[in-house]
Amino acid sequence: MPTFVWKGRTLAGEAQSGEIEVGRQEEALELLRKKKIMVTSMRPKGGFKLPGFGGVSVSTKDLAIFTRQFATMISAGLPLVQCLDILAKQSSKPAFGRVIGEVTREVEAGSTLADSLGRHKTVFDDLFRNMVAAGEAGGVLDEILMRLATYIEKADALKRKVQSAMVYPAVVLTVAMGATAFMLMFIIPTFAKMFTDFGGELPLPTKIVLALSSFLQGFWWALLLGMVIAAVAFHRFYHTEDGRRTVDQLMLKIPVLGDVLLKGAVARFTRTLGTLIASGVPIL
Repeated sequence: MPTFVWKGRTLAGEAQSGEIEVGRQEEALELLRKKKIMVTSMRPKGGFKLPGFGGVSVSTKDLAIFTRQFATMISAGLPLVQCLDILAKQSSKPAFGRVIGEVTREVEAGSTLADSLGRHKTVFDDLFRNMVAAGEAGGVLDEILMRLATYIEKADALKRKVQSAMVYPAVVLTVAMGATAFMLMFIIPTFAKMFTDFGGELPLPTKIVLALSSFLQGFWWALLLGMVIAAVAFHRFYHTEDGRRTVDQLMLKIPVLGDVLLKGAVARFTRTLGTLIASGVPIL
């Protein structure tokens, strides 16, 4: 019998983790749910996945199109399996089409649609699965899917607005860093030669700039290597629970940007909560 390693939180917000031995992952999730534990991650014991690899990634635009088309077909009275089969064949993204095909076969084998979607967590998140489960239980799957499509489209629009607000400062910072590096490597050395020819004692700020220029010319590769190592270390740290919390707290304290991120997070939370409650999902 397989063993699954899980991480989650209690209703009080306390972090929990452990291992559970059951036949299927769905059974493990159900057992932990009965213990009032909200699972945040689960994987088979011994499994390993490199960051960014091993999962199908689907854009929110493709997911919204799939959801709205699915809702339209269900509303028109087409059988569930036939809807999924059509959507799998007409998908413009082969990887997404394969996922829909797997969901189709699982539904044909007797699984509920929500459980089948839950096996593909990189494509269909917990919100999607829970709303579909509520739609199946209440017999209003077409309405739920329409709400989901609207929610995904609005969430994507909000995400794009936040990204647009961050583009300008990011571009300005990148250009400023590039211009500074160019001056230190190519412009400052010319002045350094002039200062040497003139002789005399240079001010401390000028000495610091000349030293930085000399270091950058001789050890640019070390600086580049250090930046790569720092980026990898930051990526690994950010994907830990404590690391993500620390970085997010610091991001919220940044002037202007922190306010934009906070308002975006509140907007996503309220829209998600409103969509779930309107779809009949219990608040707890």
